[in-house]
Amino acid sequence: MKLLVTGGAGFIGSAVVRLAVARGHSVVNVDALTYAADLRNVTEAAASPLYVFEQADIRVRSALDRIYAVHQPDAVMHLAAESHVDRSIDGPGDFVETNITGTYQMLEAARAYWVSRGKPEKFRFHHISTDEVFGSLPADPSVKFTEDTPYDPRSPYSASKAASDHLVRAWHETYALPVVLTNCSNNYGPFHFPEKLIPVIILNALAGKPLPIYGDGSNIRDWLYVEDHADALLLVVENGELGRSYNIGGENERTNLELVNSLCAILDRLQPKPQGSYSDQITFVTDRPGHDVRYAIDPSRIRAELGWRPSVTLEEGLERTVRWYLDNEVWWRPLQDRHGVGQRLGVRG
Repeated sequence: MKLLVTGGAGFIGSAVVRLAVARGHSVVNVDALTYAADLRNVTEAAASPLYVFEQADIRVRSALDRIYAVHQPDAVMHLAAESHVDRSIDGPGDFVETNITGTYQMLEAARAYWVSRGKPEKFRFHHISTDEVFGSLPADPSVKFTEDTPYDPRSPYSASKAASDHLVRAWHETYALPVVLTNCSNNYGPFHFPEKLIPVIILNALAGKPLPIYGDGSNIRDWLYVEDHADALLLVVENGELGRSYNIGGENERTNLELVNSLCAILDRLQPKPQGSYSDQITFVTDRPGHDVRYAIDPSRIRAELGWRPSVTLEEGLERTVRWYLDNEVWWRPLQDRHGVGQRLGVRG
């Protein structure tokens, strides 16, 4: 299968690219190379003759038309997006432009290509989204997001992703474009850009800096190892039912404070401080506006219909992640100099 992957130099997209090439798929990686992208994320895949890179902005229709015509993909996996909630609070316009307008241009380019090829039955447009479109859950562990949960986005980021989800469904219903959708829980793992919670905690700990936790640390997230997510995404694009959405979760709920304490304990063991614990650096900071209380995914549909479930426990995944950051300073050190990285963002109310 030839896959066109947008955002393939980003965190989740690069995991998809690496796994797809390793499994023998041809991959066309389309990425604008904005601040959070890094082609080093796909170094191992780029050595393969199955891999091609196209630098392009998904908002530019002419560039997309050319890429479709030249490469003629069998399926599209659309991951390109602005994704940092704090940045969406400070600058929502980029999120509207990329996540909504960019998805519209992707859909129209895909539809034109699909029609020009005689509407091949095996073509798929796979839109990758987030559980944040569903809003916030109560603390009750029996309540989880399902594919039928009403949308209730609370941040500019989640609102832009909700809008893009609606566009994809509309193009399926109106134009019969063959689509599948997925909504995932919080990802983590190697190559995670160092402005998200887990890499921030690891790198601040190593630098002797405060470990910032919003509010009282009671916000709950479901954590999904990125390579498990990539596996699920490839399964959905190959075997998902058209017009169907699938929630992908790690079934690993933790409060932010529990998560940070777990990271500190791993660091205490793998690279101990001369004195004390890394947990001594924990600092509670003013909560960000619109901070959702809890996310949790019910992955029953993808398990029942496609046979997928996560293979990496949170404890195992966090250990792998910490070890990766300890071993790959040459990767993360230059990224810390990029605009806004390491700064407190999302403070506008």
